[in-house]
Amino acid sequence: MRGLSSSARALPVMFERPELDAILRVYGRLVMSGDCKDYAIDRLEDRAVFSIFRRASEFPLYRIEKVPAQAKRQGAWSILAPGGAILKRGHDLSNLLRFFDKRRFQLVD
Repeated sequence: MRGLSSSARALPVMFERPELDAILRVYGRLVMSGDCKDYAIDRLEDRAVFSIFRRASEFPLYRIEKVPAQAKRQGAWSILAPGGAILKRGHDLSNLLRFFDKRRFQLVD
């Protein structure tokens, strides 16, 4: 990559439109169920992050990360808990997003 500036060589990782559409569909279901009310998208040099918040003033409930550098080893996609623990990791976004289809907890009266 001779002759290119350092900013042209290291473009930030971004979500592609189909990926963002799939993530926003899941986010919309979480909003409708009352589980969350806000989100943020971060575009970093080595990863793209979609954070889901219960309230804007809190830590994110979930972070969906795209890290292309890990694609061959562990999968480019991961879902992280508030403390940074990896809840699910994989190569395919649609399979990863099935994590949100399951109801993890139920209230018992």
